[in-house]
Amino acid sequence: MSLYTRSRIPVENTLLNARLQAADRGYDDFVVVDVDAHHYENRAWVDIVPYMEDGPLKQWAESMVKRGGGGGASAALTGVQLGNQEVGGRIIRAGRNFSDPLDTVKDDRHPDVVRMLWAMDQMGIDYTVMFPTPMLTLGLHPQVEVEVALARAYCRWLTRELLPQDDRIKTMIYLPFNDPAETLKMVHEFKDVPGVVGFMVTSVRHRMVHHNDYVPVYAAIQETGKPLAFHAAYNWTEPSMTQLNKFISVHSLGFTTCNMIHMTNWIINGLPERFPGLKVLWIESGLAWIPFLMQRLDNEYMMRTSEAPLLKKLPSDYMRDMYFSSQPMERHKNGRALEVTFEMIDAPNRLMYSSDYPHWDYDVPAVIHDLPFLDDKAKRQILGGNACEAFGLDPTVVRKAPSRG
Repeated sequence: MSLYTRSRIPVENTLLNARLQAADRGYDDFVVVDVDAHHYENRAWVDIVPYMEDGPLKQWAESMVKRGGGGGASAALTGVQLGNQEVGGRIIRAGRNFSDPLDTVKDDRHPDVVRMLWAMDQMGIDYTVMFPTPMLTLGLHPQVEVEVALARAYCRWLTRELLPQDDRIKTMIYLPFNDPAETLKMVHEFKDVPGVVGFMVTSVRHRMVHHNDYVPVYAAIQETGKPLAFHAAYNWTEPSMTQLNKFISVHSLGFTTCNMIHMTNWIINGLPERFPGLKVLWIESGLAWIPFLMQRLDNEYMMRTSEAPLLKKLPSDYMRDMYFSSQPMERHKNGRALEVTFEMIDAPNRLMYSSDYPHWDYDVPAVIHDLPFLDDKAKRQILGGNACEAFGLDPTVVRKAPSRG
C-alpha cells in the first residue's frame, strides 16, 4: 500500500479486538465507567462559536471559522497547533482512514454522540466522561479572555446540544482557570446542569493552584460534592521541553510533569487540609510517577516540616486520599512494579479506569480486567465502582447496548 494512497479500513474492523475482549470477559453484569474519553470539538467550531457572547471576540472567532476550516480554525482559536501523534502515518487516529461508524449507523443525533456511543458499545462501556481535544492546551493562550469566551461557549454547546441526546455521556466542565473570577462563575452556572459530573482544569498552564484567588472556587466545588480534575497534556514550547528533540520524549515527560507540579503545590501548601471534602482527580498521567512523587515529597517533608505547617500527615497519605485515572497504564516487563504501584495508591478504592479513546495511546477495559494481581471486587471497583461513588452514578444500572457483535 502506498504511503500516500491508503484505503479506508472497514468500520467492522475498528475496535475489533476490544469488541471480542468485552464479549469474552463478560462486562455485562457490572458497570464500566470511562472517566476520560475525547471528541474533536474542532469539527464543530461553526456550532460552538454562536454560543459566544456578542462582542469583538465573537466576531473574530466567526471570521476564523469562515477562513480556517476545522484544523485552521482550531489552531487560530486555541493558539496551539497539534501534531506528531500519528508516527508518520503508522498509527492511525480516529477519523483518519477508518470508515466512520456514521456510514453504517442510522441515527439522527449529533455525530459526536453517535461516534462516542458506538465506541463505548464496542469496548463494553456504560458511561463515559467526554472531554475536548485541541482545547486541552487552551490554557496557554496569551489572551485570557479568549480562554474564558471559548470555554463558556464550548460548555454551553456541549451541555445544551450533545449531553441531552444520551445520558450515558457525561462531562466535567472545562474551567477557564487563568481567570479565577470567571472560573467561579462557570462553577455556579454549570453545577446543577444535567450530565455535569464534575469540573476540570487543564494542567498545561502556568497558574499556581494554591493561590488565594482560587479559594472561592475550591469552596464552591467542594459544596457541590463533585470532583475537581486536573487533566494533563504536553507543551513542547515549555523551556525545559524545548531541549527534547523527539515527540516520544515530550509525550513521556510532559503528561506527567504538569500534574506533578500542580500536585506538589496542592499538597505542600495544605489545600487538602483547607478543603478536606473536595474530591480531587488526576487524569491522563499514567501511574508510574505517583510512587516517585510519594517517596520524594515524604523524604523532603520529613527534613523540612516547617515549610509545610498546614500538613498533619505525610504527603503520600494525602495522595492516597485522591483519585487517579488509569490511562496510559504503564506495562513494564517487571510486573511487580505495577503491582506495587497499585498497592501504594490504594488502587481498589482510588483508581478509575479511563480509555482516552480515540487518541492513539488509548486503553481498553481489558488492561485492568486482565491484571493477575487484582481480585474480582477490585477489578469491578476500578472499572466502574470508584467512578460511580465519586460522580454519583448508579452502580446497579448496566447501560450497555444489548449486542456488541
